[in-house]
Amino acid sequence: MSRWAVVLAGGVGSRFWPLSTPERPKQLLPLVDGSPLLRNTLDRLAPLVEPRRTLVLTNAGLVDAIGALAPELPRENIIAEPRPAGTAAALAFGASEIERRDGASAVMICVHADWSVGAPEEFRRRLAQAADLAEKHHALVTVGIVPTRPDPGFGYIQPGDAIEGDARRVARFVEKPTREVAERMVKSGYLWNSGIFVWRAGDFLDEVRAHTPEVAPALDAGPAIGDFFAKAKSISVDVGVLERSARVFVLPGDFAWDDVGTWAALRRVRARDDLDNAASGDVHAVDARGNVVHAEGNTVVLYGVSDLVVITQQGLTVVTTIDRAADLKSLVEQLPREVRDRR
Repeated sequence: MSRWAVVLAGGVGSRFWPLSTPERPKQLLPLVDGSPLLRNTLDRLAPLVEPRRTLVLTNAGLVDAIGALAPELPRENIIAEPRPAGTAAALAFGASEIERRDGASAVMICVHADWSVGAPEEFRRRLAQAADLAEKHHALVTVGIVPTRPDPGFGYIQPGDAIEGDARRVARFVEKPTREVAERMVKSGYLWNSGIFVWRAGDFLDEVRAHTPEVAPALDAGPAIGDFFAKAKSISVDVGVLERSARVFVLPGDFAWDDVGTWAALRRVRARDDLDNAASGDVHAVDARGNVVHAEGNTVVLYGVSDLVVITQQGLTVVTTIDRAADLKSLVEQLPREVRDRR
């Protein structure tokens, strides 16, 4: 089997303002440990897929930064999308490129650059199993995360008929539910929709041609990425391909996965002190519990407070609560430009 990896590394991560900027977005930040999230992702994949078969799809403005971060990648493997067009178009272009370089039977493993994975060996074992399933059954395989909580911020997958082992056909995808519905789904055995996908390049392109008129015309545009994206309409791969296909399997995954979507997520994925404070930088917490602190260039002292998020850098300090940390995009929109665009 010829294995390839496609890492989606676009976006700006606005929920990590003020640390995240268009020039240094979330995937290039050391949010979980001392390494940027993208570097963690590439290191996690390296035992499974060699660098010459790893593609990174990103924004044009990040190509040089990613090249410096990942010198082991051939420069032609860092692919700049000319405009955002959704994950269906990005993965279809990635599949086309893999098919062009290595044939339709090459298996592509699709992940995002901004995840945390606490058990990388189990992560790789599951991906290898998914690759075997994709090759054997010509299926589109997703790895659904075994939920640890009824989180309304995730999409969900309902497993259906058994295929082999613990692999099942997907019965249905569910967009982000209410908390009450999420609680019922977790009790009923639904899985989180992680965005981990594994398939043969040719099989995925066949399904795009059959089910995704938003992207299918771009497949005839030739190898030039500008021509491809000029013809592709924006749609997610979940809606545009997976929800319309009858060839989708799901494997359960349990490897301490987190999408690191907000500052509050760092309390789950960072090392914590005895009072559950997740801190980076020069931080002193006294009688303080469950806080997330990111200090660059300043000393932060917490005393007698709980469940706060504190970010300080370059003369700017942001303080909010764990519950409101997901609303930073709304906050930024209400700030004066001189504060919002501060670097």
